[in-house]
Amino acid sequence: MRTTDAVIIGAGQAGLAMSHCLAARGIDHIVLERGRIAERWRSERWDSLRLLTPNWMSRLPGWSYRGDDRDGFMTMPEVVGYLEGYAAAAPVIEGVAVRALHRAPAGYRLETSAGAVAARAVVIATGQCDVPHIPAMAAELPSAIHQVTPSAYRNPSLLPDGGVLVVGASASGVQIADEIHRSGRPVTLAVGRHTRLPRRWRGRDILNWMDRAGVLTQPAEQVRDLAAARAQPSLQLVGRPDHASIDLGTLSAIGVRIVGRVAGIAAGRVLLRDDLAETTAGAQRTLDRLLDRIGAMADAEGAPDEAPPAPLTLFERSPSAIDLAAEGIRTVVWATGFRRDYAWLRVPVLDPTGEIHHAGGVTPAPGLFVIGLRFLRRRNSNFLDGVGADAEALAAEVLAHLATCGRAAA
Repeated sequence: MRTTDAVIIGAGQAGLAMSHCLAARGIDHIVLERGRIAERWRSERWDSLRLLTPNWMSRLPGWSYRGDDRDGFMTMPEVVGYLEGYAAAAPVIEGVAVRALHRAPAGYRLETSAGAVAARAVVIATGQCDVPHIPAMAAELPSAIHQVTPSAYRNPSLLPDGGVLVVGASASGVQIADEIHRSGRPVTLAVGRHTRLPRRWRGRDILNWMDRAGVLTQPAEQVRDLAAARAQPSLQLVGRPDHASIDLGTLSAIGVRIVGRVAGIAAGRVLLRDDLAETTAGAQRTLDRLLDRIGAMADAEGAPDEAPPAPLTLFERSPSAIDLAAEGIRTVVWATGFRRDYAWLRVPVLDPTGEIHHAGGVTPAPGLFVIGLRFLRRRNSNFLDGVGADAEALAAEVLAHLATCGRAAA
């Protein structure tokens, strides 16, 4: 059995940042990756996807974007190359899946596809976007309907002929709806809770303003309702070379049909709520609060004047149902978020919802940590740009744990 001080599970940005910080402290460790480095960026993203964050925000401990397009948005192959470069010196073992993690007398025992590993500390870095969440109601769709998630979607040409219903209007849903519509297919977008943002405002990228105003680094302990903050939908943004914005208004303007939230499925009909006014108003309130905060900084800097995006009031009442066959809809895209799958985790640290119970990434089990989750310590904890600060803090926690159990770093 292989023995080491620490094991990191996952070689995405969170795991690689953690590895860098452990190495900087002289902690012997390995990184186990079920596929290849940055596997999800390679195999679970659609062809045209780019990062939603500008390249200058690609900042990890000891590594940052080194190209000449700081305000652009990396493609998926570019992201993979970026992370491969970062991983060059990391002790990553690819193609090794963790099948079970147990407590052991001296720490933890990992059962893997390559044999057992013993470690005094383990860091779970499998990330926020683990397994696509598909509602149970999906089982009620007719067998003739093609169903796909953003992780499996690649491009419109691979979908069956006919119309498409996209369920979910966060980052993935609006981008996929836009792309499929522009390919010539009729698209209906079913909208739930969403976070509306302009790509640029008052002369800067919106994330530049949010970064400089401290919005993205807001500590978890300053949030009134942390559970609600962690459940917030992803930002309604797109990373295009032209820095264009995307929201329900831009989609409606090009011909995407906007309808209410999906409430159920019965007899080949998708049942809908007439709640567009409610969901768009909620998104507008959040947007207005954010721009009020940023606006004070913009005023102080003499930034160009620009009115906030106007409320969206152009939608017709949502129909109560969509008859899929009658409307020629042959594909449903479930852009309904992700869940975490910890079936292999045999340590009692899961809460009633199946999420890891932790305080800033430190679980109740001594020596077991988690990184890469939304709002782990800060609002941007699951961003490529935010995971590094968490990795630095958790590396210190790992070092302290090893010291208390008699195996401090050399």
